[in-house]
Amino acid sequence: MFEDFYGLTGRPFQLTPDPDFYFESTTHRKALSYLGYGMAQGEGFIVITGEVGAGKSTLVAHLMQKIDHSRMTVGQIVTSNLDGEELVYVVAQSFGLDIEGHDKAGALGAIEAFLHEEARSGRRCMLVVDESQNLSVEALEELRMLSNFQLGSHPLLQTLLLGQPEFRQVLAEHPALEQLRQRVIATHHLEPMGEEEIEPYIAHRLRCVGWDGNPEFDRRIFAELHQAAGGIPRKVNQVATRLLLLGAVEQRTRIDSAMLRAVLEEMQRDSASSETEPGATKPRLGPVPASGPVKHAARAGAAEEPQAPAEPSVDLMAMLAERDAQIAELQQAVIELSHAIERGDGETADLNERVAAFGRRLDEQERSVREVLAMLIEWIETGQPPRVAA
Repeated sequence: MFEDFYGLTGRPFQLTPDPDFYFESTTHRKALSYLGYGMAQGEGFIVITGEVGAGKSTLVAHLMQKIDHSRMTVGQIVTSNLDGEELVYVVAQSFGLDIEGHDKAGALGAIEAFLHEEARSGRRCMLVVDESQNLSVEALEELRMLSNFQLGSHPLLQTLLLGQPEFRQVLAEHPALEQLRQRVIATHHLEPMGEEEIEPYIAHRLRCVGWDGNPEFDRRIFAELHQAAGGIPRKVNQVATRLLLLGAVEQRTRIDSAMLRAVLEEMQRDSASSETEPGATKPRLGPVPASGPVKHAARAGAAEEPQAPAEPSVDLMAMLAERDAQIAELQQAVIELSHAIERGDGETADLNERVAAFGRRLDEQERSVREVLAMLIEWIETGQPPRVAA
């Protein structure tokens, strides 16, 4: 909508990572320097961390555009609660390897053979792992083991780990990750953009979609936008999109502080509304756990809070009453069938079908009752919410 009003060729502040909109802030320039140094070493792990929306994925997308793919093969994965074995299969898939069955040894063998083949063809291999804070310690250990693959003294795989701040914390302090820490050759934490970078950031993204100066921006708005978004690019994008939308609705050619305040107040109301929705909770960052999966680090404090067992949502008594009613119907059908047989009339086929149908319904009802009873027992014994009945 606002694209047409302002004559833009696209959406300048979309939230999904797009390397064409890459803006080299001070912290992104440093990150690229560390990445360049780390990739020049050709081994070990490179770690880039940052807040949600800090631009990690956009940085990597920009890096992928710069890589000579005739000399480097890149596998990319976005982790989601993977254990060690699952991660091995996902790594294999990221390099285009088709692993039959669930043979972990076979998957590892296929990965090693692939890395050897790539090395003999003169190509290096890099694995990019996004959302690394979701990995378990076991999965991280699998990644370290993959880094052991060598051709002579030449390492075959380098890994780039991207993660949120809790991953940086756990990687630095978790006692089970000492060996992985020793293989990290470069690391950088993406900081928020500085106040002076907001104006060039906004102008850069607008120019990417053909901005010709319409709308204009009141210069005071950039400091206020930095304060509101904390210098996080994705948050800046969210506010900027709302500003352009409001400007188009009100047919403004100049974006000023009053419009920014209106947008921020509206976003605050939206946020307050979502927080009061039933079940809406925010993740809590607790202290680094002494042991356990990395993916649980952000909820360490929450895990210590006792959780009241949820009430089961199934009505067992209603199910039993329905079963009893069906048994009574079945008994009546059997009686009618026996009478029909004694009379020797021709209705027995129909009655036989009714009895068979009742039998099937009873079997189904009994299966449901048994499942509900098993769920109730599980709920009473573990205190965990019951599973949803099939």
